Amino acid sequence: MIAITTDYSDLTANIHSVETAGMVDGPGIRYIIFFQGCSLRCKYCHNPDTWKLASGKPMTVDELLVDVKKYRSYLRFSGGGVTITGGEPLVQAEFLVELLRALKAEGIHTALDTSGFTGSSTARRVLEHTDLMLLDIKSIDPDVYQDVAGVPIDASLRMLEIAQEMGVPVWIRFVLVPGLTDNLDHIRQMRRYLDGFTNIEKLEVMPFHKMGEFKWADLGMTYELADTLPPERADLEYVRRVLGDWRVLDARG
Repeated sequence: MIAITTDYSDLTANIHSVETAGMVDGPGIRYIIFFQGCSLRCKYCHNPDTWKLASGKPMTVDELLVDVKKYRSYLRFSGGGVTITGGEPLVQAEFLVELLRALKAEGIHTALDTSGFTGSSTARRVLEHTDLMLLDIKSIDPDVYQDVAGVPIDASLRMLEIAQEMGVPVWIRFVLVPGLTDNLDHIRQMRRYLDGFTNIEKLEVMPFHKMGEFKWADLGMTYELADTLPPERADLEYVRRVLGDWRVLDARG
């Protein structure tokens, strides 16, 4: 048993699951913590089983730290760390702040995978202990964003602005969905908007996939994109050029 000598918090959060060797959610090898609960209802979500806050396993900060520290050597050797995702981690914001604070106290690199759907004060408290933010922007067009996610775009863009003010590096994530997020005028508008941020290190163009479709069926929910096919490779390459080659990392899978 690894001893934890610092009492960070007795708060608990509902945790969906963890992955001990993630390779795509930040630099290096990542220990990934999937939080339960999400306020968004994205049409292409591949983890709808994380939506309900009441599900999952209650865990404390110390319990998570005990497990993370088992993998510290290869996280550090690979230049990796811990990525917190979901669901939407900001739904359990108080716990998130304490967990990030604890990880930083242990010298562990922290990445937050989020939609940014929260208030400005919470965003600042969270980003204070965040080394990298992976921000998912569904579309730069407010109507399309609302249609995709079921919530307004404003909070997401405000969190990006706050990250710039605080000097927090950002990777933007954009899912290319044929017939939904592939409007080229909107994509060009996104390029112009993002060009105003000096803290954006990468932009991941992520092709739509249906690997989570079975979960919708298992949960008795209708998957609206059942007839939508993944984008063609040529379309992905074109969007890369529109958004700007040097800042684009094409995420596969």
